[in-house]
Order: sequence, then structure tokens, then C-alpha cells
Amino acid sequence: MKILISNTSDSPLYQQIKDQIKDAILKGELAAGDALPSIRAFANDIKVSVLTVRRVYDDLEQEGFVTSQVGIGTFVSAGNVELLRDSRRRVVEQKMQDMIQAAKSLGIGKEELSQMMDILYEEE
Repeated sequence: MKILISNTSDSPLYQQIKDQIKDAILKGELAAGDALPSIRAFANDIKVSVLTVRRVYDDLEQEGFVTSQVGIGTFVSAGNVELLRDSRRRVVEQKMQDMIQAAKSLGIGKEELSQMMDILYEEE
């Protein structure tokens, strides 16, 4: 698992790390049952405080993305992957609603909007 931290980001370090772990779970890079690195090893690898990594792991456990077993380690849980996907879909749906409202107010029809979206989607 590769974690990239930006010191210029507006997001705090723990949030950057947590978001990247969630993304890795969603993309299947981390599967249910996979072990996360120990807090100490992970902190050393990404050069942050063990307290930062502990906070990330604690938050992820509270949200149901990982489970911790004392003396054994922290493992990816299968429970919240669908919940994460659904929450991301809702974010996209809201942005699409905003886009549709803007298009309607500017007199852009569904067909034209669909063509615009197809072009923009293919560019990425």
C-alpha cells in the first residue's frame, strides 16, 4: 500500500492517510481480511507520528472498515465497502443534480448535456 502525503494540502495528515486507505479498500487494492501494517511500522514508513496512525486506525475501526485484534493486528473488514461505495455514489449524484439544474437554467437539453458528459468523461 502506497500512501502519499502532501504538506501543502488543506487536509490534515490523518485525513489524507485515512482517505487513501479507504480508497485502497474501495478499489480492491486492500481486500477483506488483508492485514494493515503495524502502527509503528506504518508510522516509520510514511514518517508520521504513531499517534497519527493510531488515530487513523481507530477512526477506520469505528467506521467499520477495519477490525483490530489485540496482539494480532489490524485487518480490512468487508462490512463497510458497500457503504463507502454508496456514499460516493451519493456525492456524484448530488453533483449531477447540480449539473442538471445548471443545464436546465441555461436551456441545455438532456441530449446535449449527455453528449457533453460523454466527451468530458472520455477525456479523463
